[in-house]
Amino acid sequence: MARRLKKIVAFLQSAIAHGIHFWRGAWWHKAIAIVVATIIVLFGAMFGIAKWYVWSERNQPLVLGASFVPDYASYLGVNPHATFTAMLDDLHIRHFRLVSYWSDIERSKGTDDFSELDWEFSQAATRGAKITLAIGLRQPRWPECHMPDWATSEPKSVWQPQLVQFMTTVIDRYKGNPALESYQLENEYFLTAFATCADESRSRLVEEAALVRKLDPSHTLIISRSQNAVGWPVGQPHADEYGISIYRRVWTPLFGGRYIDYPFPAWYYSFLAGAEKIWSGKDTIIHELQAEPWTPHGAPINDTSLAEQNKSFNADRLKGMVDFGKATGMKSMDLWGAEYWYYRMVKLHDPSVWNAARQEFADNASH
Repeated sequence: MARRLKKIVAFLQSAIAHGIHFWRGAWWHKAIAIVVATIIVLFGAMFGIAKWYVWSERNQPLVLGASFVPDYASYLGVNPHATFTAMLDDLHIRHFRLVSYWSDIERSKGTDDFSELDWEFSQAATRGAKITLAIGLRQPRWPECHMPDWATSEPKSVWQPQLVQFMTTVIDRYKGNPALESYQLENEYFLTAFATCADESRSRLVEEAALVRKLDPSHTLIISRSQNAVGWPVGQPHADEYGISIYRRVWTPLFGGRYIDYPFPAWYYSFLAGAEKIWSGKDTIIHELQAEPWTPHGAPINDTSLAEQNKSFNADRLKGMVDFGKATGMKSMDLWGAEYWYYRMVKLHDPSVWNAARQEFADNASH
């Protein structure tokens, strides 16, 4: 022990001596030293905040849920009602992020059809499940902005009041439902590089947030940021909670086309959540945790071989993603891709991902 301690002391003395010698050199030596020291301090502070956040949330229960989009289930060729029922009764999911697409509910101007969403709320309420309801123009799943065909040719001065009326109808319809827990207003609103909406101004988001608070001040309002986009949610509107998406393995056309893993460790997301907690006192949740494949060139999953799908997602990766989410310290996570799990089981006759999901939800319920 004493010999090892002497070696450590000698190493530190040598490092300090070399540092002093380097500092006394040319001006650019000092510039390099300052940059390196700044980076070390910056990352040290980020890591410290991350560790504090994980520690501060350690006694909070984990809420593990999933998103559900009936349109996507239909797109994959599986029955949306069978899919949702299986999520409730086989996987025993008790938290959902549901959508209220304007393009689905008001297909014809002035005529609303809430039958699908009413059914989903009814099924969830019967089993004691809770719902985060996505509202607004931009909601989860491509093409992101779900404007009905009849409104696409109208100027903003015409369609925006119609959107406000639609949102008002949605909120008034469900704000008294026992299954409703929160609203997610728009979806990754400022991620303008992904999809294009008719209007992406901050003022529209501010006005919509004010509308939600006026119509239903008793339910939590969530506004989401994207996973790695530059920027910080410090401007208006302020939310009750902030949502974040986490994707780990994607396909990129760069380098001739290949799969890559994002280099961000779990503590990076812990830092984002911790910094938000320090700044605003607000919680951050994972509202979209990748749990489905990312196909080459954006090819449809049902046109992609199972072998290719496995390159970006399989049962082991599902468990890995849940473990990664837990490591961030955030205590509310909605998995993304449950419709795909059901499709893979029913259409591709591979229940491995579905079974892995069942195990994760069962483990979470037992704690």
